[in-house]
Amino acid sequence: MPAEFDPVTIPFIGTSLETDVADADLVVFGAPHGTPYRDIDNNPFSGAPDALRGALEEDARWLDHWDFDLGGPLLGDGKFSVADAGNLRTSPLDGDGNRHLIRQATTQIINSGAVPLMIGGDDSTPIPFIEALEPHDPITIIQIDAHIDWRDERRGEPMGFSSTMRRASEMDHVENIIQVGIRGVGSARRAEVEFAGDWGAKIVTAREFHQDGVDAVLKHVKSDANCMITLDCDALDCGIMPAVMAPTPGGLSYTQSIDLIDAVTKKSKLVAFDMIEFVPERDSDGTAAITAARILANVLGCLARR
Repeated sequence: MPAEFDPVTIPFIGTSLETDVADADLVVFGAPHGTPYRDIDNNPFSGAPDALRGALEEDARWLDHWDFDLGGPLLGDGKFSVADAGNLRTSPLDGDGNRHLIRQATTQIINSGAVPLMIGGDDSTPIPFIEALEPHDPITIIQIDAHIDWRDERRGEPMGFSSTMRRASEMDHVENIIQVGIRGVGSARRAEVEFAGDWGAKIVTAREFHQDGVDAVLKHVKSDANCMITLDCDALDCGIMPAVMAPTPGGLSYTQSIDLIDAVTKKSKLVAFDMIEFVPERDSDGTAAITAARILANVLGCLARR
């Protein structure tokens, strides 16, 4: 059965509600909930897909205008078609069901020949998203995040947001994991850091990225790699991204983020992208939503020029 989505009234900038998923080059969809932990509420992230759609509603009127991030209109010559499928009908407490919906939707999009772009949701939503990328075997994961997420389990749950990269490392189609922007108390104990290193993960700390720029990442990426990028909003510096649960100083800037996305799309093949962990209620004036949504718009623009 095809994945079922709740329709939205405001499509993401550059997308169309009329474009059939089967005909699009890229499909945006929301995944409001992932796998919950006992006594930890995953609802603060659930409004992120619609908040980021709404952030650029006004800009969507000017798709023919020059975008100086991209050197031309957002979608280039206009031959790149983008659909907004809406939001998956996830439920806060139904981890098994939510993972099934995300896998099903992602598989459906990939089978149509499109690039899936998922807006979460907490940092457990990428687990089934990455699982569904098996047709692109082998893949390189570029995780942009403040935290490495290599816990085997937390509170008895192995599929939650602290275990995303640990679960990804167990998937046969995942060849390479590059973790960018790691800093502060990076959700890891010594054992997790050592396990990640033993597996072969390349950890590019925020300090290293600030010093060496995108080259600190690209040196780990094969030119013919199938890459997916998962971007946790707490990867961004808390001065520009307060709308997260774990704000941490020293993160990436907006320009560093879009430069990295641009560099990856030029060196390799970007086959999937997700953005997660945006907390609308912590965005007091709406500027954090504009920042996050503009990063997503750059993904569309870079892929339209590929």
